[in-house]
Amino acid sequence: MLFQGLATALITPFRKDGSVDFDAYERLLNYQLENGVDALLVLGTTGEPPTLSDDEKEEIIRFAVKVIGGRVPVLVGAGSNSTYNMVQACRRGAKYGADALLVVTPYYNKCTQDGLIEHYRAACEATDLPVIAYNVPGRTGVNIKPETAARMAEKLPKLVGLKEACGNMSQILETARLIQGSALTLYSGDDGLCLPIMAAGGKGLISVASNPAPRITGELVRACLAGDYEKGRQLQFMLQPLFDALFCEVNPIPAKKACALLGICEDEVRLPLTRMTEGNAQKLEGIMRDLQLLR
Repeated sequence: MLFQGLATALITPFRKDGSVDFDAYERLLNYQLENGVDALLVLGTTGEPPTLSDDEKEEIIRFAVKVIGGRVPVLVGAGSNSTYNMVQACRRGAKYGADALLVVTPYYNKCTQDGLIEHYRAACEATDLPVIAYNVPGRTGVNIKPETAARMAEKLPKLVGLKEACGNMSQILETARLIQGSALTLYSGDDGLCLPIMAAGGKGLISVASNPAPRITGELVRACLAGDYEKGRQLQFMLQPLFDALFCEVNPIPAKKACALLGICEDEVRLPLTRMTEGNAQKLEGIMRDLQLLR
């Protein structure tokens, strides 16, 4: 198992001129490490990689690996709707120090289930690193069906994890049933479904909400790992307003705003994303104050 517990899918801080803000990135990384995360995901979809150049991605990976310094595993997002480009991204992550690769399903091209298996086979063969598949059909239009997850678990031994964010608990339960006993570890990719996915056998959460709230989100994950689902239920219910607020507009718009409210970074995203609307931003700030994330 690559990791169990909480991994933060990191935002990419930008300056007002649109450039990557590495001072803010260092503050974010240290904030995460000081609050006990178990792994960090660089250049996941929350990090706005479609808007970043290859040179920027290389610099971000190098920088994050240096700051983290081996304290927790570094996952690097390497997704693309082009298998060729995905393979190049996997090799870039391996070259600059990733411990594992996270590969979202191809988007827009809408491949078949057989195409998914071949896409992930290419990811696994690209480097010596372990690979985590990411299923988020609401964003990609492509869904890893339970039977396909089971086939991948059987055929692709270097595929060590599945980040599941399809939003359909019936499907997730069937996937969990079919991959149990295999080397394919189930992770929640949905903050709002952390509790039920971990109750179904998930070993962690790859989280957006832990950008602003790593400590308390980690408490939720650790309670579930310990089998204390009463505590987990209380924490899930307490955090649900934050989870909802962080997805009331397109991710990572609210997460960027939340981190800006904490003084970690500027509230800057790259087009076509735009800043959070004022009304929603006020609601988010109120929720963060209720949770004592802001004083």
